[in-house]
Amino acid sequence: MAEKYTPNKPKDAGLEARQKLGWWHAYRFLILRRISQLSIILMFLSGPIWQVWILKGNYSGSLLFDVIPLSDPLITLESLASGHLPGILTLSGALIIFITYALLGSKVFCGWVCPLNVVTDCAAWIRRKLGIRQTAKIPRSLRYAILVMILAGSAVSGLLLWEWVNPVAALGRALIYGFGATVWLILVVFFFDLFIVEHGWCGHLCPIGATYGVIGAKSLLRVKVIDRARCDNCMDCYNVCPEPQVLRSPLHGKNSESLLVLSQDCISCGRCIDVCPEKVFTFSHRFNNDIPVVTLNQ
Repeated sequence: MAEKYTPNKPKDAGLEARQKLGWWHAYRFLILRRISQLSIILMFLSGPIWQVWILKGNYSGSLLFDVIPLSDPLITLESLASGHLPGILTLSGALIIFITYALLGSKVFCGWVCPLNVVTDCAAWIRRKLGIRQTAKIPRSLRYAILVMILAGSAVSGLLLWEWVNPVAALGRALIYGFGATVWLILVVFFFDLFIVEHGWCGHLCPIGATYGVIGAKSLLRVKVIDRARCDNCMDCYNVCPEPQVLRSPLHGKNSESLLVLSQDCISCGRCIDVCPEKVFTFSHRFNNDIPVVTLNQ
């Protein structure tokens, strides 16, 4: 492994990849994600603007081409926990979403669909540029505890408690119907991520992300380390990754450990692939689980 005596500064993450491999390589998956997120917003807006209804509804529940139901799994679970049996369209929509994300990739919703991801990515980028390194320490498992508490609270109260303060749904409605009083939720998330906890919302608190993490725990799409020996410890991948803990085992693990990022916390964003100047990472599938061969010079 080539040693790099001084890791790259967080504010320069991606600069080396841009210099070595070009602008497109350093930002390709970021650009594709923004195109994906914007396209979904435009599909919601296609009806009001152009009278062509591609997606009718919002991020909590919608109809694709006025035929295929799509439902937020967490809202469906809340409804069931509260003792209210959702309608057949809602249940069918939740099943479609469940199967899609269970097969597709780890937390693909978080990295490629969720509109709030743009807000949290913006806060993380500003943190890096301003050199803000201090962050409060809260466990990443807290999001799963919050998920359990939401479902338990719904069961006790008979209400969909999360929907009162759901910033993802609030931002989605704001983008589709116009910004209103709920904009404060978005600002709270932004400033929380900027000044209090690095990647605080997505990486520590969001119960929607926790739900999709459980759903996609055994999904197909995975980031893979091509060759650990290529890594020069520049730290750019760790600096841009919203869940940097998922990279440790595949990148710096023992020879017996998988080269795949198998953690359910990975959001499949591809930023580690973008910013790596040595082309250490790629997208692969979970069955490409070869273990590096141990040799005498390793």
